[in-house]
Amino acid sequence: MARRESCGGNSDSSTQPDESHQQERQHVEPIYDSFVCPLTKKVMGDPVTIENGQTFEREAIKKWFKECKESGRKPVCPVTLQELKGTDLNPSIALRQTIEEWTARNEAAQLDLACTSLSMSTSEGDILEALNLIDHTCQISQSYKQNVVHKSGVIHLIVDMMKNSSHKIRLKALETLRMVAEDDSKSKEIMAEGDTVRTIVKFLNHENSREREEAVSLLYELSKSETLCEKIGSIHGAILILVGMTSSRSENFVIVKKVDKTLENLAKCENNVRQMAENGRLQPLLLMLLEGLPETKLSMASFLGDLVLNNDVKVHVAKTVGSSLIDLMQNGDLPAREVSLKALNQISSSEASAKVLIEAGILPPLVKVLFAVGFKLHLLHLKEVSATILSNVVNSGYDFSSLIIGPGNQTLVSENIIHGLLHLINNTGPAIECKLLQVLVGLSSSPATVSKVVAAIKSSCATISLIQFIEALQRDLRLAAIKLLHNLSPHMSQELADALRGTVGQLGSLIKIILENIGITEEQAVAVGLLADLPELDLGLTRQMLDEGAFPLIIFRVKGIKQGVMKGNRFMTPYLEGLVRVLARVTYILPELPEAVALCHEHDVALLFTDLLQTNGLDNVQIVSSWALVNLSRESKKLTRVPKLPPPPFFTSIFSCFSKGPDMTGLCPVHGGHCSLRETFCLHEGQAVENLVALLDHTNEKAVEASLAALSTLLEDGVNIEQGVLALTKAEGIRHIFGVLVANQNENLRRRAVWAVERLLRTQGIAIDAAKDANVGTALVDAFQHGDYHTRQIAECALKHIDKIPNFSGIFPNV
Repeated sequence: MARRESCGGNSDSSTQPDESHQQERQHVEPIYDSFVCPLTKKVMGDPVTIENGQTFEREAIKKWFKECKESGRKPVCPVTLQELKGTDLNPSIALRQTIEEWTARNEAAQLDLACTSLSMSTSEGDILEALNLIDHTCQISQSYKQNVVHKSGVIHLIVDMMKNSSHKIRLKALETLRMVAEDDSKSKEIMAEGDTVRTIVKFLNHENSREREEAVSLLYELSKSETLCEKIGSIHGAILILVGMTSSRSENFVIVKKVDKTLENLAKCENNVRQMAENGRLQPLLLMLLEGLPETKLSMASFLGDLVLNNDVKVHVAKTVGSSLIDLMQNGDLPAREVSLKALNQISSSEASAKVLIEAGILPPLVKVLFAVGFKLHLLHLKEVSATILSNVVNSGYDFSSLIIGPGNQTLVSENIIHGLLHLINNTGPAIECKLLQVLVGLSSSPATVSKVVAAIKSSCATISLIQFIEALQRDLRLAAIKLLHNLSPHMSQELADALRGTVGQLGSLIKIILENIGITEEQAVAVGLLADLPELDLGLTRQMLDEGAFPLIIFRVKGIKQGVMKGNRFMTPYLEGLVRVLARVTYILPELPEAVALCHEHDVALLFTDLLQTNGLDNVQIVSSWALVNLSRESKKLTRVPKLPPPPFFTSIFSCFSKGPDMTGLCPVHGGHCSLRETFCLHEGQAVENLVALLDHTNEKAVEASLAALSTLLEDGVNIEQGVLALTKAEGIRHIFGVLVANQNENLRRRAVWAVERLLRTQGIAIDAAKDANVGTALVDAFQHGDYHTRQIAECALKHIDKIPNFSGIFPNV
């Protein structure tokens, strides 16, 4: 039997020999010519003999005969070209057995050589040659894996090569392991042993892209085994790295695609799916939740409820599985309802996802759970989660005024629904009460639904019970109640004031919250806003606040904020505005409460409001301060001490033409007595006039109106109007007041401006200058033609001052 000699010597490992050369180098025993198919030039696996005695690989000769037939030729021997009578194929059983025995001997010998090279400290070239040999043999012989590789321990030797210092060896080891594992479950089982998978995972973070790519390919092959799926998932950080690679812009497309397929395989295991979800790959979990077995659905829904998701992901989840979760909540058993509510609670906590759930029909089953009869422990838990979800969806900004949730066209703001919520608020625990109060906060925050909430609260007589929550020990519960009362206060302020006055301790508790020295919190900002919304003229409420000692503490707090003693945060502005509004209520009841006047004297309240006029950027503070100064200034006429003149001596009365009156220096020219900003709240005696004039240029019309009202107190009856005009002139207020008139911004402002201008025009010099200003005349004419009755009358008088309308008085005789 002729044989082919094996080629010896080492070759450069970086080059790839041709196929025939490579085939001969892989055999320890020589290849006999009779083993090689003349057509394929490879060792035969299924040799067959044709009628002339030539032997070929079965598939190769069958293909040859087929080509002959298709070309219209008679079958011929491909070696001798001899025409054949038939195409019968006779198995060469003896030759096949001989080849198999030869192959087995060669494989064993080759493996021995490879193991020797891998187990000894041989050169890089020898190791690469051994790995190439194993790789090549595995490609051409599946039996090589099954009969030789599994039993030899060579897989462990290859695994060790992954830790070699040579990049080429590591890369080839990864390639060889992949080839060994391909379509062979036993090899994969062997690789699952020890820390092989952990070592492969380490390559995922390797800086060398080829090693990283080969590691991904090997993991993909291993992930086809369910056992290895669990093993890969158990490696700390493996799934996190793989998920990260799918979104990395630095990875090439081939790697990303292979990683995606690997993750798809790993998703066969629930634990891996959970890890993927934790690391941002939610689709496998959502798919299991939609299509899994009932117990799998419950497991995934429960896990979903524990995940921390960003708002965009919540929207995606709500769109994908929202309806399924709602159906599970509505129709499932107790465990199913619990886990579905848990998941819905998680994904409903953003506005956008809440709206998706509303559209999917979440409200009717939620309300049904809340109003279910009974207070057993498990039912209370369901109610608590349902209340939380309802709070989330209600605070999404959705319009609930016309959204039908029950029979009889019931909406969430139907009277019986609100009554039911109020009943639960008064008959459950703090956790449920807090969430349901937050539901009412959301409904009362919308202009479309607040009126129905107010009506239902009034009809249920729930005001007092809601106010009692001001004293709740739980901060969240207290905050929710105060927010609700704050939302209600513009619509039922007198009812709230009456309830606060009539309920022992509630007002004091509210004040305590506002003034608690813990920085500035949301609760304090909302609480002071509630108190500020209560009627300014409620004498009883203000008196009670005086008795509580609230105002000195409020003054101290306002000064602290103004001086920077209290550091600001996002609640500072509403908190300061609320404090100033509450303090200003003192000025509305000065005529009725001497204690209020004494308070303003003691704490120099007029000066504080004057200084607050300069809080630029806080329009509401400036507006409230201006109106407070209006009230204070109107009290100046009563508080000014006008000195009594002593009776003149007898001779002075006879010779009065030669006498001089007593010297009365130091008197206020406007009020004619002893004035100060502190004692009599006189605007003339402080910097108030200048600060108020500065506000006449404000872009906020309400600020302009308030400052003009305060300045107008210097022109009212009962004061020296000429001196008031002089004070305004010195502060350059005249042109600003004319400017307000000319701007003609709104009816209220025009009415006040016309009144003030008419008073100014009583001074002849000002009237002469105004007559020359066409803009002033035009503005007065417009007011005369289009203003209300009172404004037209005053505008007429003003026009007479500048000779735009003739003065007919005295022309006609009295009738």
